[in-house]
Amino acid sequence: MKTVADKQVLVAADFAGVALKDAVVAHLESNGWTCTDIGVKSLDDPHPEMFHRIGLKVGAKIAEREFERAIIFCGTGMGIHIAASKCPHVHAAVVESVPAALRAITGNNVNVLAMGGHWIGHNMGKAIADAFLYNNLGDGYEWWPNFYEFHKLAYDELDNFNYEEFKANGFEFPNAIDIPLADVPEPEAFKSAKTTK
Repeated sequence: MKTVADKQVLVAADFAGVALKDAVVAHLESNGWTCTDIGVKSLDDPHPEMFHRIGLKVGAKIAEREFERAIIFCGTGMGIHIAASKCPHVHAAVVESVPAALRAITGNNVNVLAMGGHWIGHNMGKAIADAFLYNNLGDGYEWWPNFYEFHKLAYDELDNFNYEEFKANGFEFPNAIDIPLADVPEPEAFKSAKTTK
């Protein structure tokens, strides 16, 4: 498997995400990353592959454990993300900010991150990619003492989810184990960032 520890990442874009993808790839490569691109390479392509087919190809490479993580791009990030999510073991998210990218990886262990070329500026895209690639599940983005355990349980249940078994069990989780939320006060910095009406 090509891993982030070895600075390897899969990338792909449709025609609407090419410009943002190119900016992010140039940034990553200048910082020693190897980016394997399996999407549309140029706006001049006369027959660009559609977003959902590219998303499925990316999802398959994650499902087959060829790559640990991928960054994908389309106009909004939505369509390509939906397609990639059809493949097993894909945990994908669309993000439009650095805090969202941090939470996606530190809290949800996302392995496919999608961005929208219509909405995200190139510098923001670079910062989002860095947040995603330089962090891991439980890296301390939150203040909870059991943040990792709580989210790892969710990740494991989702990664092993079988809809037919869930349906046969009356849409309940048999023998579910819960990780209690730690009773820890929210830091003042988080409280002061919230607005009240």
